Amino acid sequence: MSVRLRLTLSYAGFLMVAGVLLLAAVWVYLLEYVPDDWNQRMLYQNPNRQLLAYTFAPAAAAVLGILLVFGLVGGWFLAGRMLAPLTRITEATRTAARGSLSHRIRLPGREDEFRELADAFDTMLARLEAHVAEQRRFAANASHELRTPLAVSRTLLEVARADPGRATGEVIDRLHAVNNRAIDLTEALLLLSRAERGTFAREHVDLSLLAEEAAETLLPLAEGRGVTVEAHGDIAFTTGSPALLLQLTTNLVHNAIVHNLPEGGTVLVTTSVRPGAVELAVENTGAPLPAELVPTLTEPFRRGVERLRTDDAGVGLGLAIVETITRAHDGTLALAARPGGGLRVTVVLPAAAPRADG
Repeated sequence: MSVRLRLTLSYAGFLMVAGVLLLAAVWVYLLEYVPDDWNQRMLYQNPNRQLLAYTFAPAAAAVLGILLVFGLVGGWFLAGRMLAPLTRITEATRTAARGSLSHRIRLPGREDEFRELADAFDTMLARLEAHVAEQRRFAANASHELRTPLAVSRTLLEVARADPGRATGEVIDRLHAVNNRAIDLTEALLLLSRAERGTFAREHVDLSLLAEEAAETLLPLAEGRGVTVEAHGDIAFTTGSPALLLQLTTNLVHNAIVHNLPEGGTVLVTTSVRPGAVELAVENTGAPLPAELVPTLTEPFRRGVERLRTDDAGVGLGLAIVETITRAHDGTLALAARPGGGLRVTVVLPAAAPRADG
């Protein structure tokens, strides 16, 4: 049976039970004041229980019949009216199942359970539509980024084949560089996918140690660009994947070094502890960033202002990987342009108590 039919039968059943109880109460009340003497006088002279039952029973049966019909008909229409919002939600679900994610229910009326369900469904559709659009853009950008080194490699090979007498050293060097870029991009995509799945073991991690390790690892790059890197702060324990959190910190420091002033730039890496959370902040000097550009820097293959150099430029997934790793660790990522130029990136993660062994 459908929900509407079950509700109709429930309404009619409750109405019949209420009618029976009401008639029973009237009957018991009447019997209390009616004598039980069948043979004395007629009903109009001296009513008795037998005659009262004889006359009351047909009327009670007729009333119960009317209540049954009224309960079925009224219950059917009432159930249909109550379930009308559910019908709209069902139609919207079927529309979404066919691939149309732009449809919204927008259920009118007062706030009730159906309205809350419809609003929650609309919110889910909006997020799903945005996620699908983001995935499509990501797939298109990834295809474009991967196609570029492959096209360059094919061109180099065609040139080398067309001119066999040409020195192969330059071609090999360029092929090596293009191949390294394709490998870096592939590894970045794999890391991004791994972080999105969230399939990693959680351990106690001190962000201050990761900040020092990332700064030390990238120190040669910073010195080659004339950038000063400083790392300090409080011991900040969290739980998560040490490898992914180190990748997050390294990406932030690398971006801060690459997107900096041509000479005399600085990068400041700090860790701090909040109530129930720990914070990793990386800020750097650099060119001024438009306010409308900052929120888009975490999109895959999104790049900021023109790079000052072409070496160590990355593949455009640095901050996208940072955001994904942060989200996988139940944290938040905030980007803010510095007044004097450059960027400040703040990662806030849930705090964890230090282990007993220190």
